[in-house]
Amino acid sequence: MYYSYPLVHRFIVILFMAFLTASSHADRPNILYILADDMGVGDVQSLNPEGKIATPHIDRMVDNGMHFTNAHSTSSVCTPTRYSILTGRYNWRTRLGNGVLWGYSQPLIKPNEMTVGRLLQEQGYATACIGKWHLGMDWTLKEGGLADTKTDKDPWSVDYTKPLTNGPITRGFDYFFGISGSLDMFPFVYIENDRMVGIPTVDKKIFRKGPAEKDFEGVDVLPKLFEKASTYINEQAEDARSGNPFFLYLPLPAPHTPIVPTKEWQGKSGINAYADFVMQVDAGVGDMINTLRRAGLLENTLVIFTTDNGCSPQASYKELAAHGHDPSYIYRGHKADIFEGGHRVPFIAQWPARIPAAVQSDHPVCQSDLMATVADMLKLSLKPTDGVDSFSMLSILKGKKSDVPLREYTVHHSINGSFAISKDNWKLALCPDSGGWSAPRPGKSDTSKLPQVQLFNLSEDIGETNNLALSHPDKIETLKAVLQGYVDQGRSTPGVKQPNDRPIKIQQ
Repeated sequence: MYYSYPLVHRFIVILFMAFLTASSHADRPNILYILADDMGVGDVQSLNPEGKIATPHIDRMVDNGMHFTNAHSTSSVCTPTRYSILTGRYNWRTRLGNGVLWGYSQPLIKPNEMTVGRLLQEQGYATACIGKWHLGMDWTLKEGGLADTKTDKDPWSVDYTKPLTNGPITRGFDYFFGISGSLDMFPFVYIENDRMVGIPTVDKKIFRKGPAEKDFEGVDVLPKLFEKASTYINEQAEDARSGNPFFLYLPLPAPHTPIVPTKEWQGKSGINAYADFVMQVDAGVGDMINTLRRAGLLENTLVIFTTDNGCSPQASYKELAAHGHDPSYIYRGHKADIFEGGHRVPFIAQWPARIPAAVQSDHPVCQSDLMATVADMLKLSLKPTDGVDSFSMLSILKGKKSDVPLREYTVHHSINGSFAISKDNWKLALCPDSGGWSAPRPGKSDTSKLPQVQLFNLSEDIGETNNLALSHPDKIETLKAVLQGYVDQGRSTPGVKQPNDRPIKIQQ
């Protein structure tokens, strides 16, 4: 059969345009960022040869994408990590020098501060946050004014009929559904955009006791959030297939306390309730992947699974150990600590259109790197004020040579505000203790006879048992000088000096 030249020409043009469209779409993927809460790197079975908790769906992400062995949250507790994920800025530069926010805390992200959501909004993405916000919002009091951290002592002083202000929908998200803080922090009520879904009228104890909407139950929250996320993906599917992508930030409240697996999952692990809850989280991750697949979006969606910090002692480490399971795997410490178990986290990225399958990377990455990665992906230049601690990992994900600086040093931070900095397997912690909840515990352990800093060679001592501070003073001074420079410059990336939000001392 013979075709006329014009027909062949048209056919070639159509193919070429289809190629360009597909290529363009592939450079603007949908983004699904799943953040589990208080789940250890050792809880992902494929990352822990000794792990006893079944996580088949997250394991499948490892098989189908890239996982990082040297990935870190910026802090070993909740709020600070969330701040850094969304802003690309180290949390310790903010007013929050230690600890976390609470249910009525005022916003940590400033009104004019760039977030990943806002950056993507400006590029035409639909953006949503579904889950645990924990970055503060403004609640109106009955007698006027705004709630703050002291409101936890008098939570019924809040006017729950008034809309919320300075929440997620003012920080880069078109849509929000979720809870204000951790699931163990009142008020126990769902929030949609800037309104509560129902009004708190009763006191309930969900780990802590406080105001609750009468039908709100902790056990229902995780399934509800996965359901909302699935609905959102399906609602966006047609636009996404047409080249109008979405960003869904899905910060889960689990397996953080209260540890409340649904009846379907109770006893499934054969270990304890925490292990059951981890399995329920894993199943939800699988549901999200399947939702994308059914909607025809999986090929061009960047799915990231990670956790906000290490596992909490509330998981009952002794019970888990009796079954041969350690949520921290080979790392010392857990949530809250400056040790690796506090901030080394699973980080798995799947994007079939761009990321090769079953690849392991040992390059250091930090959760603050999302901002620069997204900007690099969209070929954007960040302003000097934006993403000051964010390095693009896009070239690593694609397996290509980098045209931009890669991360060399990573700064770590504990619940009490202790600092550490690491590079090339050398890690300096500027404290004599854990900086958190494990021994030696600040304020509870006698550290007067210990060196006031800790230096570890992680390539030889991944368990951080041998403090080399006395034998490598030069290494201490080098790392300390870099950290001080990051503080003084208000950034760790190349660029114009920026202010911190408060005076910062790197050693207490």
